[in-house]
Formats: sequence, C-alpha cells, structure tokens
Amino acid sequence: MSELNSESDLEYKRRVIDIKSESFCGAKWYNATIWLGSGMTTSCHHPLPHRIDDVEIKSNPSAIHNTSQKKHERKLMQAGERPKGCEYCWKIEDMGRDAISDRVYKTKIYTEEALNEAFTAPADQDTNLKTLEIAFDRTCQFACSYCNPAFSSTWVNDIKRNGPYIDLVSDGRNHFTHTHSSSQLYKFGENNPYVEAFYKWWESDLHKTLQELRITGGEPLMSGETWRLLDWFKNNKGKSTTRLAINSNLGAEVDIDRLIESVNGLEVDLYTSNEAMGAQAEYIRDGLDFDVWVNNVRKLAESGVFRGIHIMCTINALCLDSLPEFLDLLVDLKKQYGRDYPNFTLNILRFPSFQSPLVLPESLRTEYKNNLVNWLVKHKGHSYLHEHEINHVLRLIDYLDIVKTPHSEAFEITKLHNDFKKFFQQYDSRRSKDFALTFPNITNWYNTL
Repeated sequence: MSELNSESDLEYKRRVIDIKSESFCGAKWYNATIWLGSGMTTSCHHPLPHRIDDVEIKSNPSAIHNTSQKKHERKLMQAGERPKGCEYCWKIEDMGRDAISDRVYKTKIYTEEALNEAFTAPADQDTNLKTLEIAFDRTCQFACSYCNPAFSSTWVNDIKRNGPYIDLVSDGRNHFTHTHSSSQLYKFGENNPYVEAFYKWWESDLHKTLQELRITGGEPLMSGETWRLLDWFKNNKGKSTTRLAINSNLGAEVDIDRLIESVNGLEVDLYTSNEAMGAQAEYIRDGLDFDVWVNNVRKLAESGVFRGIHIMCTINALCLDSLPEFLDLLVDLKKQYGRDYPNFTLNILRFPSFQSPLVLPESLRTEYKNNLVNWLVKHKGHSYLHEHEINHVLRLIDYLDIVKTPHSEAFEITKLHNDFKKFFQQYDSRRSKDFALTFPNITNWYNTL
C-alpha cells in the first residue's frame, strides 16, 4: 500500500488524490468487475454496469475492461469532473465532515507511481488491470431481498414460478418483473466470447500484471468455471504472483472442505456477506442458515489457509435493527482468531432505492444512528478494529443523519414507501416469511404504509 505508516485516510486523500483532481479515482483505470456470463462491466460495485463491445474483444481482449465508456469517464476525472455513475462517492463526500468515500480506499491500494501514470496517460489508452472481480455466471442458491434475477438463478426461479412482482412504481421495479435472460447468455461448456477473451488476455499479459483476481457470482463455488480457474492456479504455481480472492455466501450447499483443499498453498482471501443476526439475516438473505454461516466462518478461520476473511455488510432498511449485535459477533470472532478473521466493510445500499435505509422514518433512523454511536463508543480505540472499519461506521452514522435520498434519480418518498410495502408483502407470500414477526421494531411504521 502507498500510505505512510501514520497517515490517516483523510491525509492520504489530500496528499495523493486531491493534487491530481477533485474527482480522481484509481479504480477507473486499474479495477473492474466483469460479468462474463452477460458481457457487462463496471469499475467497481457502485456504478451501474455497461455493455462490453463483443466485436472489439475479438482483436483486443483487454476491451472487456477498456471500454469506450470507461475511457470517457477517465477523461472526466483527469479534468476534475464527476462521472455521473460514481454518485455513491460524491454523495458521501458531499455530506461534509471530512467523510471518506470508497474512492479513497479503492485508490490507496495502488502505488503512487501507478496513480501518477494513470493520471498523466492519454485517457483513451488501454490499461492493464491490477485488481479484477469476475463473475462467470449467476448460479446461486440464495435469493436475497435486495438482489434480483440478474445475479441469482434462485431469483429466476421465483419469477418463473410466481410471475413478476406487481404494483411497484419506483426505480427498482424492473429488477423484479422478469428473468433477466440477457444476464446469462451462455451455459457452462458453451463457447462464450467473453470468457474466451478473459483467458486470452489472462494468458498473454494479465497474469503478469494483475495483483488480485477476485471471483464472484452468483455463488461462485457452485460454478464449474470457478473450479477450472482454481485448477489453473494449482497447476501453474509460480507462473503468476496474482493474489486470489473468492466470494461465497457460505451457505449449507457450499463445499467448504473442497474449497479449503483447493486453495491450500495458494495466497487467497475469502469474502462473504451478512449484515444482520439470526432470523433477520435469514429473512433478508433468503436461503441462508445463519448458524451454518457462522460455523463456516469459524471453520475457514481455523483452517489457517486464508490471508483474511472479509465480511461485506450491505446496509439496507432491514439490517439496522440488529446490525450492532452483528458487529459485536464479528468483534468476538476477531478476538478469537485475529483482527482479519474477519474484518468488515459497511456498504450502503442504493439500488433498489425502496430498500435503502433512507426509506425509514426519521425516528427509526435516529434510533439506529444512536445505537451505532453507542457501539462505536464501546469499541473505538481497541486494536481489533481497523481504521477503515471505524470510518465505515462513522460514515454510516453521518449518512443516516444527513442524507435524504438514496441517489439523485430516486423517486419521491411516497413511491418508495409504496414499493417497500408492496414488495415485502409479496416477498412474504412467495417465500413463506413474516415481516411483522421478524421485524417487530419496524412493524408499527410498516403497518401505516
């Protein structure tokens, strides 16, 4: 990392990023998420994905990352202008209070030399990735409330079996009305030009320059392509210095023993998601067995084969009720296994807007904000917390206090409330769940909608 030992995130931003431009982010050059099953890409998990040119990749496989849209956005950042798709970070920064957005964390992982090269290079120049997240397909045994058929085969089955969700009127409505067949254009074993371009680029250049390769999904451990790539690393030890990272929901159907055996001897980080406790987590992340998930986290920590275990918390309207208790659980695990087993990030949901924490009434937002303040008072200053973890809690506190709309194009609050109620009524019916029983603290407000 390029930070000085005692340098804070804010000091780093001022010293390294701000002198380039007010909107510079290293991720626009060196990071990508690419959905190989659908031919879509984006620079990180905040901007909406866009289409990869399937003609250009035949002659230039790096075009699965170096798209014309990204090159345009690089030019904007070099000029200090804000790409619209990066609004998540602008909203955090515009809160004031020296809030640290994700573009700082996504920039500081690269050397200052590489950042200077990106800033001074022609915007239309192809760039080799340094960090990459790929998804081969959408196979997944979960159907989380804030997910949709584009990323989960179980969500596809819900829509096929029960039809579209109806009476939704806000920006999130189209996520739940069809099966998103364009998100899975190829079956395993079929000739997929995007997978072909990835392996062509990987074999020629990318395996030499890529610092980290992260496999996501769907549930990647249910995809044959994931095991194929793990086999490549096992069979080509020493050919690439790329660190490997794997996302997994760590559900009961995941073969944890095979995973441990497959990555033993490799340099691997494990990423998993959760943001609530017990029945509330199982409601939000349909398909989850919470106790199995906790036991799998423990099993991975005890295996000793992972560089770190990272918990990605998607902060939505339903998780805030038990989020402090969940963070206490993570602290207990840290104390037992070490501060990186696990560490955590708090990623604030914006889409679909009707599940954003900002749909909640001010009284509940204030209650949850105060609970987080109390949690931070209890834990801040202890060595088991990373600086980024403290900053993520602080910015969520500020977000609940200051920000009023999930994003600039979010519909008015009455439409978001309509969709919140209509969606979860149908979700309960389709998934045999009970909102009122699971979230008693929210139910009085919910019943008024």
